[in-house]
Amino acid sequence: MTTKHDSLSIGRDVIRREADGLRALEASLGAGFETAVETILTGKGHLIVVGLGKSGHIGRKIAASFASTGTPAFFLHPSEAAHGDLGMIRPDAVVLGLSNSGESDEVNGVISYANSLGNDTIAITSAAQSTLARGVDTALVLPDAPEACPNNLAPTTSTTLTLALGDALCVAVMQARGFTAEDFGARHPAGKLGFGLQRLGDYLAAQADTIPLVQTEAAMPDVILAMTSGGKGCVGVARDETLVGIITDGDLRRAMGNDIMQKRASDIMTAEPFTLSPDVRMKDAVAAFTQRKIGNAFVLEGDKIVGLLDLKTLLATGNV
Repeated sequence: MTTKHDSLSIGRDVIRREADGLRALEASLGAGFETAVETILTGKGHLIVVGLGKSGHIGRKIAASFASTGTPAFFLHPSEAAHGDLGMIRPDAVVLGLSNSGESDEVNGVISYANSLGNDTIAITSAAQSTLARGVDTALVLPDAPEACPNNLAPTTSTTLTLALGDALCVAVMQARGFTAEDFGARHPAGKLGFGLQRLGDYLAAQADTIPLVQTEAAMPDVILAMTSGGKGCVGVARDETLVGIITDGDLRRAMGNDIMQKRASDIMTAEPFTLSPDVRMKDAVAAFTQRKIGNAFVLEGDKIVGLLDLKTLLATGNV
């Protein structure tokens, strides 16, 4: 029976073995890697990733990473390919075959078909003299690194190296394309990632909120009413249509006294408040809130008031 101490030792040993393999992989990269990057970069069609078993699971992730970073890509199951899905391969596609042994009949069958169409083909394999390595235009051979499995059988180190090499190809191609954060955000509109990459102007355009504003000479009852009805914990102070200040709950509390109701908005406002541009990304706006320890900021396009961003509403989305 494995003890707690043994489990910790085994876990560290697995990670150490895989890390050793990754260091060997880094050292092994050379001209073949550059050729593979150029092949994918100049391809006119999709990148099609093919793999079976554990290699197939890794292949799905590699294809998804490419697709999300500017290279149209999809995973093709080699068994399904043999039953009609070969029709998904167009002559302008680049086909990437994954097989640790390089002797998967199903994967090699797809590569053979792709070669018959004149497709550019790439392989990631551990066997330089395998059928797969010899059957492609560019073979990326993984270093000779033992599996982290004690029997040296279960795909562990080999799948980690395949995934890392796929990531390396993906990032190299992405950077060569000049793929930007805006491009990435356009492909990730949902979830916290997409929310953080969203521009404030786009976010506010989808909101139906009324912007709480008062003029500089507004009486305190009107200020309190505007702040309460706005539900944002603050109110903007404008001179005509130009924002000149902000009154928050904190400003109101600090101004409390016997004469509070005789004051005007300009008497208690924070002049020249922190504002944001519509082009700022949501993640950067939230970071600014955290750094400045504030919960509200008006968004201005020049002198025009575009909207009000408040942390309470952002927290309610679940994405912050």
